[in-house]
Parts: sequence; C-alpha cells; structure tokens
Amino acid sequence: MADFKLAVDENNKATELPLLRICGTVQQNPHMRAFWGATFSFFLAFLGWFALAPLGLEVATSMGRCENQLYPVDTNPKRVAYLKYKNISTTETYCQYGTVKDSEGTLTDCAEVPSDIANNATASAEEKLKYRPQVLAKCVCTTGTQCNGIIANAGVAAVASTIFVRIALGTLLERFGPVNVQSGLLTFGAIWVALAATIQVPWQYTIIRFFIGCAGATFVTNQFWCSLMFAPNVVGTANATAAGWGNLGGGVTQIFMISVLFNPMVSSGMEADTAWRVSMIIPAILFLICAAAMKLLCWDTPTAKRFDVAVTGKTKKPSMWDYVEVLKDVRVVVMIFQLGRLPQLKELAMNNQLATHFRTYFQLPAADASALAGAFGLMNLFARSLGGISSDLLFKYVGFRGRIWAQFLALFFEAIFLFCFGLVDNSQPWYVALAVLVCFSLFVQMAEGTSYGIVPFMNKQQLAVVSALVGAGGNLGAVIAGFCFYRPINDPLIPFQVHAGYVMFWALLTPLYYWREHGGMFHGPAVTEEKVEKSQAEEPAGPAADVAV
Repeated sequence: MADFKLAVDENNKATELPLLRICGTVQQNPHMRAFWGATFSFFLAFLGWFALAPLGLEVATSMGRCENQLYPVDTNPKRVAYLKYKNISTTETYCQYGTVKDSEGTLTDCAEVPSDIANNATASAEEKLKYRPQVLAKCVCTTGTQCNGIIANAGVAAVASTIFVRIALGTLLERFGPVNVQSGLLTFGAIWVALAATIQVPWQYTIIRFFIGCAGATFVTNQFWCSLMFAPNVVGTANATAAGWGNLGGGVTQIFMISVLFNPMVSSGMEADTAWRVSMIIPAILFLICAAAMKLLCWDTPTAKRFDVAVTGKTKKPSMWDYVEVLKDVRVVVMIFQLGRLPQLKELAMNNQLATHFRTYFQLPAADASALAGAFGLMNLFARSLGGISSDLLFKYVGFRGRIWAQFLALFFEAIFLFCFGLVDNSQPWYVALAVLVCFSLFVQMAEGTSYGIVPFMNKQQLAVVSALVGAGGNLGAVIAGFCFYRPINDPLIPFQVHAGYVMFWALLTPLYYWREHGGMFHGPAVTEEKVEKSQAEEPAGPAADVAV
C-alpha cells in the first residue's frame, strides 16, 4: 500500500476528510488534491456560468431592450409596464392618481387628475401631472416586458445546454477521466465567457449564455471524482462539501461581478457599457489558470494518473446502452427528479433570477440586490456540507435508512419554505423575503448534500453514468420550472407557490428508495451485501436495480 497522507481503506480510498492536510506529492496526497481540484474548478465554473446574471440590466441597457428604450415614455405613456410601476423606496407610482381598467380588468391608462387639484391655483405643477415618468427606473425590466423575457429565456438557455453535456459526461468521464474532462470544460467555457464581452443584440446574449452553460457540467465531474477518492463512510460529506463549496461560486458571482468589478470600474470613470464587458474577461482568465493547474497537479484516482473503468468493477467498454440500463432503475429516475426539483430556485435559477427579482420587484440598488441574492449562494459554505454530514451520521448510527430519512426531511422543509417565499410580496420589507430565503436555502443545500450521500450506493459499476444522469436532472428541473412555472405565469409570486407543490410531490416519493442489501425508509435489509455481490457475479447481465455498492 502506498504511503498516503490520509488514512485509506483496502481500495486506497480515503476514510477521512482533513480539509487542510494538503501537503505531500501527488503520489502521497492524491485525495485532497482531487478534492480541492474538484472544488475550485466547480467554484470557478459557477462563477463564470452566472457572471452575466447580476449584470442583466446593464446588458439589457447596452442592447437597447429596456421597456423605456423600446417604448419611450413620452410617446408611449400608456404602456402597461409603466401603468403598473411603483417605486418601492419612495412609494411613488407612475400613475399619480391611480389607474383605469377596462371591462375585462386590463389596465388602459392612468386616472385623470382630480378636478379640485387641476383647478387649484395653489397646487404645484407636479401635483397636476397625470403621469410621473421621473419615478421610473433607468431600465424598466419588470414582469411581462420584452426585457424580462430576454433575460429569462437566456437564463433557461444557460441551464438547458448543461443537460446534454452532463448526460454526455457519463461516457466521457469513463473514456478520458476526471482531470481531462474538467480541464476541457473550463477551457471551452473560457472562450465563451470572454466572448460575452462582445454582446450587442439579444440572440448573441442567448447563444453565449447557452454555450457558457456547458461549464455547469463540471458538477458531474466534481461528484464522480470525489466518489473515486473517498470511502463510503465519508463519501457523503466529501461529495456534499466539494459540491457545496464549489456551488458557492454561484453566490459569490452576485457580489464579485457587481461590487468587486463593475461598480469600482464605473466609479473610476468608465462607462457602464464598457465596465460590464471588461468585467467578463476576468472569469475567463481564471478558467484557464485553473484548467492548467489541474492538468499539472492532479490525478484521476488514488493510485493512477489516468482513470480506468476497471476501478469501478466494470468489465465492458463505455457505451450509450449504459444509460438505458441505468434508467431501468426507478430509484435513479426518482433521484433525477428530486435533484431537479428546484434548480430554477437553487444554484441554477436563484443565481439567474434572484438579483433581478430583488432589483425589479423590491427595486433595490444593483449592489444591494446582488448581495442579497449572493446570500442564497453563500449558504453553500456550510449548508450542503451539513446535509452530507447528517447523511453520514445517520448512516453510522441508524443504517442506510438514515440517509433516506435525511433526504426526505430536507426535501419536505424545502417545499414548505419555498411556498412561504412565494407569499412575501413587496408590501413587506425586503428583509422578510431574505429571512424566508435563508431558511429555504438551508434545506435546499442540505437536500443537495443528502442526495449525494445516496447516489454512490445506487450502481457502483455505472457510477459515472448515474452521476451524469442525476446531475443532468438538476438542469432538467430548471428547464421544467422555467417553462411550466415561471414563464407562463405572469405573476412575481405565484410561480414560487406552484413550484413548491412540485417539490413536495417528489419528496413524497422518497419511500421508493429500497435496496435488498441496504433496506429502505421503513424496512431493514433483506439480504447481506455479500449475497447480492455473489448473485451479481453469477448473473453479470442483471438489472441495474440489483447492483450493490
């Protein structure tokens, strides 16, 4: 056995996770190099993936797609977006004396100035105004506007592309290994992040966000790589921490792109149109640095520089049929949708939508809105690890059913707080929304951690494919949410409530998790793991549902 810096099991997988033990050569400490390589690469990928989200209104202004750019208020005073507009900080409305609706309840105009004020010689000129265009934001991009639609569609595109790449990684990881795949994704992503600085029109914005989204597939490598390096007793914590801290990039980008890059550039005298473009170059450079570092400093497995499928016990070459075999397992299908239950709100769409939601619905300044949205992402610093630790602890003391109960409880409370978030309107202070958001975020990230405390036990021989499909499920959930809940419902809050019901539905399917050798939510194991392994050795072509860890 090699002289490792970490305690290992008979398969050379680490049985501990000492975060600061990073000394030693790659031969001595491949585990922690892989852990931090997976974490930092995923962190930077998310930072670049969502870098355009907090800059959305600036990009819309540069493209000339704000409502007040497309329809100047002086010639189009009756636009619905204007008639509905209210400045939250001053409580002033565009329609000073209310609105007028037709017989179907559609807004048609602002109410006329009352005659007692119009004929009052002492009334100020401002009091005699029917419309108050001065209360409108620099870029009106509220629900129902073309601007809002462009940003929302681009956000869905950024998520949709990752579905295909994550699925493909099941085969690519087996063929090329984690290091090559992760370095390749970051290099490809760097090209498109840099090209974002050239955006001029909406189709470019959507296409570039689509290709940047490929970097989101780094999540699959992150989880697969850690599963190769860490033993079953700590794999939940390792996976959850690597993914959680990597996912932190989605929260940091909200603050980094605005407060660290954009605002200082504008304050120094740079035009806003130029500042956001220059800001996009920084993540691209970081992508390339990280890709080179991983290629030079990390190994795929504890004892080999390059991955071999034999490590997982697989004897045949990777093929597309592997996906069919894995999808025969109903538990994998449930996990796909459970992990995809709310990405439109967690790392995928919360990072896409929250900054815009706080800026347009609560009308907060860009820096403040980004900081609040970033608070959601910053929960990854500990919340997802908490889910993984909870899963590992319950596994230690209760058995495998502890992992399943941890999953169910996290999903259940996630749905509850998501529904509560959908009840907070802008008549209440923004900090009420933030308080609910923090509670919601806690359970969202914990559920992420508990999910990957279960995934490594589903099908060891097809671990890469399972990781790819479950990871793609997160993006699939975001697309489903975007097109079924958020895009068709013209309301800022109801989509959150509907989405909560979707989350609860998949939470209630958790009892479907059952393994003969591990048991289920309400049952203990029916046979020993050794018997299942012996059975699989005798029948290698058996269904994926019977494969033991």
